[in-house]
Amino acid sequence: MVFPVLLPRHSWGAPSLARRALLVHGLGSNGALMWRYGVALADAGWRADAVDLRGHGTAPRALDYTLDAFAADLAHTHPEDGGTWDLVVAHSLGGAAATLAAADDATWARRLVLIDPAIALTPRDRGIVRASQEESFADPSPAAVRAAHPTWHPHDVELKALSAQQASRWAVEQTSAQNPEWDVTDAALALTVPTHVIASDPKVYSIFAGKPAEAVVEANPQITMTIVAGAGHSPHRDKPEETVRALLEVLS
Repeated sequence: MVFPVLLPRHSWGAPSLARRALLVHGLGSNGALMWRYGVALADAGWRADAVDLRGHGTAPRALDYTLDAFAADLAHTHPEDGGTWDLVVAHSLGGAAATLAAADDATWARRLVLIDPAIALTPRDRGIVRASQEESFADPSPAAVRAAHPTWHPHDVELKALSAQQASRWAVEQTSAQNPEWDVTDAALALTVPTHVIASDPKVYSIFAGKPAEAVVEANPQITMTIVAGAGHSPHRDKPEETVRALLEVLS
């Protein structure tokens, strides 16, 4: 049985705003790194809450790091006044967990926007993700992040370094080890709420576009997709203006 943990939040927009959005980060990151979406949504009249996933940021540590455990935490996360999220924006690992939560309970969220979601990982993807995480933990300094990503906004450089310092290395390693079959395609096919994928450019690197997981876009009429040209796996950091524009176009 999966026991959920209470996830800490970072918030943008007045608590009184009617439209509520949940922001969910990817593996090795933290809620604060979803700030681009938080700022854009607050400017558009939304209240946005980003969570730190278990084992990340300041969230509780646990022993269970299966995708089902991450999804259970999200399923028990609701707007402060209860009820349904109007929107969930979820990146990578967060996209997989949000897909599971929404497929299990159609009342949890009215709409999903999945950012290069980790719906199904190929062996090559798993190796790339593992190497990226090892690199982050080897030198979790702003200087190392800036050297690897010279075009990123200073906030992203600072927060990416902080996220590597905050995250449990064991938790990140266990997220790979405890999910030997990383595939939530069945859940994606079962989604009944409008879902839009903002994918990274496969010419740069994407774990969704150009991969077997992309087949769910054609198989489920609820799912649509756009690609952010020139962006790697984190388009909100590589091409922030284009990514935010894609999000706002979906919401319009």
